[in-house]
Amino acid sequence: MRNIINISLPPELNAEVEKAVKKGRYASKSEFIRHLLRTWKEEQILKEIRESEKDFKEGRWKTIKSAKELRSAKF
Repeated sequence: MRNIINISLPPELNAEVEKAVKKGRYASKSEFIRHLLRTWKEEQILKEIRESEKDFKEGRWKTIKSAKELRSAKF
């Protein structure tokens, strides 16, 4: 199920979105926004991975012994 949201863009940004859609890079304005959100989420996950790698290299890690412990872990 999808949720419908409305966003307001200044004319300059709206023109950029429309240009990308007209060039065929996206099927619609909605697809453009979904792509931006997916990219943002991927960047957030990558940032978390890099922070975890840094913590691991610095010896700040914890051994998880069960799935229950994993679900309740605070990373």
